[in-house]
Amino acid sequence: MQREVRMLQTDPPPGVWAAPKNGERLTELEAQIQGPKDTVYEGGLFRLSVDIPARYPFEPPKVKFVTPIYHPNIDPEGRICLDILNMPPKGGWKPALNVSTVLASIGLLLEEPNPDDGLVTDITAEFKHQRQVFDAKARQWTQRHAMPGSRDAAADAAGDGAKAAAAAGAGGGEAAEAPAGGEQQQQQQQQPAGADEGPKENSNPAAAGEGAAAGKPDQTVAGEQAAAHPAQPAKRPRLALRK
Repeated sequence: MQREVRMLQTDPPPGVWAAPKNGERLTELEAQIQGPKDTVYEGGLFRLSVDIPARYPFEPPKVKFVTPIYHPNIDPEGRICLDILNMPPKGGWKPALNVSTVLASIGLLLEEPNPDDGLVTDITAEFKHQRQVFDAKARQWTQRHAMPGSRDAAADAAGDGAKAAAAAGAGGGEAAEAPAGGEQQQQQQQQPAGADEGPKENSNPAAAGEGAAAGKPDQTVAGEQAAAHPAQPAKRPRLALRK
């Protein structure tokens, strides 16, 4: 399997990209297929999940679309109607096949859907009898879900960024500072209501002084006035000199 993954990264089929989903774990791959040119999927970037069973290559990989796609051979759950994804006698999987072959075949299925083996009845009927309606809906789905900059693409990018941040934190990066922030938040939550509302400084000292004086007892005001005008020390009486 390591050799297959290396080949997928160094010499993938045209329009296909694949890599381990969680770094070194080779049983779960994530893949991307570009929408074929001159089709209703052109310009789209479709993400897929690839799960490798324990008996691979004697069993086919389990491949599903993650990005929603309007296609007669792909249902809303992302399941794909493709013969090589199933075991004989109904399917055409062989141990000589590999993940690269499967992804390339899925790319061809986007280019040329197979209405004779449709998975979604309504979409298959549109493809056969109302081709313009099908084309319009398929293009709309591609614009909405698979185009770079679409909502789904932005969500995927955010997920990738979160994975990178988590990896940095595991390596002792900036994410290591997160617990400190958590303790600070916990301390703030433990404070009673109104505890964080301390006395606010007044930008006008004179007004602050007047307000403070108005709200204090007479003794306090008198004390402040006495502090502002300290009493002069008493003069010592002069002593008469004896002759």
